Amino acid sequence: MKMGNFEHEQIDLGYTDLVATTASTGRTYAAPNSVAYPSITTVLSILSEDHIREWRARVGAEEANKISKRASTRGTAVHSVLEKYVDNEENYLDGANLVVQSNFMEVKEILDSRLTKVYAQEAALYSEHLGVAGRVDCVGVFDGKNSIIDYKTAAKTKKKEWCEGYFIQETAYAIMWEERTGMPITQLVTVIAGDEGAQVFIEHRDNWSKKLLETINEYKRRKIFGR
Repeated sequence: MKMGNFEHEQIDLGYTDLVATTASTGRTYAAPNSVAYPSITTVLSILSEDHIREWRARVGAEEANKISKRASTRGTAVHSVLEKYVDNEENYLDGANLVVQSNFMEVKEILDSRLTKVYAQEAALYSEHLGVAGRVDCVGVFDGKNSIIDYKTAAKTKKKEWCEGYFIQETAYAIMWEERTGMPITQLVTVIAGDEGAQVFIEHRDNWSKKLLETINEYKRRKIFGR
């Protein structure tokens, strides 16, 4: 299959990568300023922990673990194929099963027609202002605008109201990116590879910045005082 043909313009972050450490309390990233920042996914986990706890109780721990592992494995595989394709690598489908290939093909059409330039992929970012860090899937030009682009996988079609955590996460990436590079980005793009077809949600950073700050403050409060 034909390899990708995306234009790349590397943006200097001032460092090559951040070392991540995962523990029972979540993931942190060691920044060049010697501060270990919690990952934005760890911070945002407080938004869904009650729902996840109820779901695990309903389906049972063993079944929940199987479902979570299966979803995580597929998500990682789809991300890997997309990263290789956008990097213009050959043989980007090597080792991908039929489900992953199908998910990729849906998203490929979107990227081919709407992603015109790539600034970074899998870039580790941090913000001293927010006090968080994370690894963004892709930063580039989507529909003619500088954008944070995040890939997700799903078994079923998602409603927008189910995706608020995604938009908050992408808002954090946008703020981190601007802090590290000086390049403002306000467009957030969520690309979902789903079994029922691909979806794209486009949001504006400013619509989610308040919710981001509220969630970070609540996470910090719980770290100090507990629930």
